[in-house]
Amino acid sequence: LLLEVPQPNPLAPSAAIGYTLPRSGRVRLAVYDVTGRERAALVDAAQAAGPQVVTWDGRGARGTPLPAGVYFVRLAFEGRVETQKLVFAP
Repeated sequence: LLLEVPQPNPLAPSAAIGYTLPRSGRVRLAVYDVTGRERAALVDAAQAAGPQVVTWDGRGARGTPLPAGVYFVRLAFEGRVETQKLVFAP
């Protein structure tokens, strides 16, 4: 399991978030603000093993743009969690 640094970072206008799964399984990839509140769920599904890429456009769960600031991308897979920092500067 490897969560890559989102590119570009700072995000403008969108960022590619890449990760690699060692085997098939359920994945949860979400964006959190600095207070720890989930702002957007990008993936919550079973996925095949191998490299994956998801694009985030700076929008929250309701489709509205989030304010500029620091966010954290969190990947959870089989009880393991990895996090990367992302700066959103629209």
